[in-house]
Amino acid sequence: MTKAHFNSLNDQDFPYDKQGKFVKNKKSLSHNRKVTVVTPVYNAEKFLGKTIDSVINQSLQFENIEFILVDDCSTDSSRTILWDYAQRYDNIVVAFSKDNTGSPSTPRNIGIELATSEYICFLDADDWLKEDCLENLLAILTETGDDYAVGKTIKETSTGSKIVGEHQSCMERRSVSPFSIPDMFHHMGSNAKIMKRQLLIDHNIRFPDMKYAEDKQFYMDVIIHSRTVSTTKHAISYLNRLDENGESLTKQTDIFEKMDTNLKVIEHIKKKNLPIEQEKMVLNRLYEFDFIIQLFNPAHFAKSKNKELYYAKFQEALDTAKNLGYDISENFFYPLSNTVYQLFQQGKFSSIEKLVIWNKKETKKQYIVKDNVPYMIVPFFKGTFRHIRVPMLAISSNEHLSAKRNNLEFQVFGDYTHQVNGLVFRNKQNVIEEYIFDFEVEDDGGTISFTATIPLKAFPSSEFEKFIRFDSFRKLGFVQPEQVQYATDIYSPYVKNSQSANSQLL
Repeated sequence: MTKAHFNSLNDQDFPYDKQGKFVKNKKSLSHNRKVTVVTPVYNAEKFLGKTIDSVINQSLQFENIEFILVDDCSTDSSRTILWDYAQRYDNIVVAFSKDNTGSPSTPRNIGIELATSEYICFLDADDWLKEDCLENLLAILTETGDDYAVGKTIKETSTGSKIVGEHQSCMERRSVSPFSIPDMFHHMGSNAKIMKRQLLIDHNIRFPDMKYAEDKQFYMDVIIHSRTVSTTKHAISYLNRLDENGESLTKQTDIFEKMDTNLKVIEHIKKKNLPIEQEKMVLNRLYEFDFIIQLFNPAHFAKSKNKELYYAKFQEALDTAKNLGYDISENFFYPLSNTVYQLFQQGKFSSIEKLVIWNKKETKKQYIVKDNVPYMIVPFFKGTFRHIRVPMLAISSNEHLSAKRNNLEFQVFGDYTHQVNGLVFRNKQNVIEEYIFDFEVEDDGGTISFTATIPLKAFPSSEFEKFIRFDSFRKLGFVQPEQVQYATDIYSPYVKNSQSANSQLL
């Protein structure tokens, strides 16, 4: 079929069924393939070829993959690109929709209904996979029998790259409870994840009909119903966040529309009547991350001329927590979130505005260490809120360069001083390249000395991010000595690990 003939059918004569879709290569679904990849497509012509090629070129071998792409009535050349690929590959199954649904939910659900493989994963139309991603993930589930596995995801931007959700790729875990993994319900996008298709069938898990947060609710359902899961340092997928991708739904999202869908997700989770500790873990992501960190993000909050709308929306979220039987702030990770919550409860709205904007803009914050416990100093507050607890603080005290190595000495205060995993140098342009240095700990004198084990000449000329890693995956940058004052003259770099829920950085 020529491109001109295809366009003619697309406009007038395309043979849609009663549900308003036409499936190209539908007979291929009778084949027994190892894994299904589902991709929703809408006006993705700029990146669609790269996405499709990344699946075709998998080391798993493409004949083992059932690739279902569902076009949501694209108006650019996406349909032509899909048709051309489907002409060349029988196992590329394309469902063309007659009408646009306005959300990736329906296309993904169509993919679930069409899928026939034992395992299924989802890939957005502008993202792509590392060549061995599916092979790695499939091998894990085949070996373990787990319901779900997740690996490393890299977010690509025009200025560099970043690892997304390091909790889900910081170590090799096999057959563990998903509720044993900190932050498990963060980063709920369709990236580097694979699951048993039967899990979706048994629990009727589908993407909800929402413009936003549909993937959040879907993956929360998947993880909640997964008996055991695995995580891996490998299995890389790439999220496209390049500047030329500015037309994506995420870029156009209205913050209040997003919050309205988050309210729906909260009610969805509450109706499940989960065991109390599980419910706390899931809902914390929504209350703290979505309704404090995201809602009061200075990028839009500071510019708004009607901040009362933000406070009203936050109150809506708090209203949903009234019948939970516990204070949601007890589960907050970030001390700053607790401060915002308390200021809101006291009606100090102008203080919230000053705090979140200052926290974003101030790059040289001042700190105080009192009885071995670190705090951030908020200069315009007095009394209770002047010193805000910091879970960890690393103070760079001395750096000695020699011809072969760099010795970096620094002091650490906080809740996880016994869980420092190493000094990390990570390439900002290629985050897969990182060096973890051994270190020596000196108890007497309050100094932890790190000694590089890799010669400096091994580093390329590109710029590296430098931080310590603690508590398995958390990152901590350095502050300079002049940024810190001490309440006493006698101190130790170690304090007893806190049992507080405040276990993340500001």
